[in-house]
Amino acid sequence: MSKEPNVATATRTDQLTSDVLDGLRRTPKEISPVWFYDEFGSLLFDSICELPEYYLTRTELAIMEEHASDMSQLIGPQAALIEYGSGTSFKTRMLLDHLVAPWAYVPVDIARDHLFEAASTLARDYPALRIVPVCADFTQPFELPRHLSRAQRRVVYFPGSTIGNFEPHEASSFLKSAHKILGKGALMIIGADLEKDERVLHDAYNDAAGVTARFNLNVLVRINRELGGNFDLSAFTHRAIYNRERHRIEMHLISKKQQAVRMLGTNFSFRPGESIHTENSYKYSIDRFTALARGSGWKVKESWTDSKAMFSVHALVAE
Repeated sequence: MSKEPNVATATRTDQLTSDVLDGLRRTPKEISPVWFYDEFGSLLFDSICELPEYYLTRTELAIMEEHASDMSQLIGPQAALIEYGSGTSFKTRMLLDHLVAPWAYVPVDIARDHLFEAASTLARDYPALRIVPVCADFTQPFELPRHLSRAQRRVVYFPGSTIGNFEPHEASSFLKSAHKILGKGALMIIGADLEKDERVLHDAYNDAAGVTARFNLNVLVRINRELGGNFDLSAFTHRAIYNRERHRIEMHLISKKQQAVRMLGTNFSFRPGESIHTENSYKYSIDRFTALARGSGWKVKESWTDSKAMFSVHALVAE
């Protein structure tokens, strides 16, 4: 495993400050979901993935288990596998177990401690594998290690339907940026959640145990801790709704009362029922996702779904 890079913590804090101040000044108020993932937020998300209502992870894992060998054949030998938003790298093991002589595994994640702990665990289990963790926000421009150019092929693994967190134009920009970084002929294995019964979607984002609510509220905990905010968590409640017209789940933090919050010398007032919009999760049809990829410079080489068509995994080739 490569040496830990020097992480610009101050730069990330400045970006958090800028994003939160800008978002809370907007109408309606918003906070980017990228800031969910401090160390505790990452652990909470791992817990969400194990919830009975949260079908996404187990369905995607079932697809991976059935088709990992097919994906491996498309990827080929001596590939650099680059995972955006790697988390615990749990799903990645299914690919690694099928790849022929992978050149390197490059986990990319914004939560540094979580990233390097997961990379160390993987290094123990795959001692012959070159592991090069990169601490970065993959939604922003970042540099990959130069020596990855020696790999036979660059392959991005982007599971979990994180693509759904982008607005459609942002998703297109993200795919175009990945195309530019990776180059023609590169491969992307990407998950995308599919449209389905609204009750299933509602339950998945409003779990009975309240883990998703704690995950949503944790962004306020982070603001209090890192930016000196005085958010009262008991004065906000989690709400997730399905916007049928826009094919997306929306997550909000709803103010329970008239209140004022102070942060970094700035006051923000909230009306009863006023929302902070924290996340979108777009749901795709196969045709709409194919059109998104094609319009962003990628050709859909192969698509896989489960028997109930709940989730999809696609192999994209950069044209």
